[in-house]
Amino acid sequence: MRIYEKFVCLQCVNTLAKKTNMQNDIERLTAIEEDTMNVIWQLGTCSIRQVLAEVPEPKPPYTTLASVFKNLERKHYIKPYRDGKTYVYRIGITKEEYAARTVHRMVDNYFTGSYKHLVQFFAAGSDISTKDLQEIIRMIEQGETPSQD
Repeated sequence: MRIYEKFVCLQCVNTLAKKTNMQNDIERLTAIEEDTMNVIWQLGTCSIRQVLAEVPEPKPPYTTLASVFKNLERKHYIKPYRDGKTYVYRIGITKEEYAARTVHRMVDNYFTGSYKHLVQFFAAGSDISTKDLQEIIRMIEQGETPSQD
């Protein structure tokens, strides 16, 4: 095997290792799963019927929402338990954990793992003002945690 081929193989192994570690983290949510989780995060412990009551029109059929719940359970976003004859679900991954992991994945995938590049991207695109950047720096220096407005 030539040196170039060994280098390419090593790159493939490193890429595979990164993907495996990412997959061990948490599975991504589909759009309907994310919408459902937003309702669950608002309600806290809840049943499928309670979530269905909060979902905006057009409401999905109960069976569709039950399938979404099964997927969320499989992905460890929610944890079921029985309350009499009804299954009730607890939150397995908080909204803050999900947001942090999602942003981290985005930074890894699109900004070569650099949060500095992420901030530069928004600053260069004029999506963020100098005043906002100064406020962010102040919050970081003071150790403030971000709010979920």
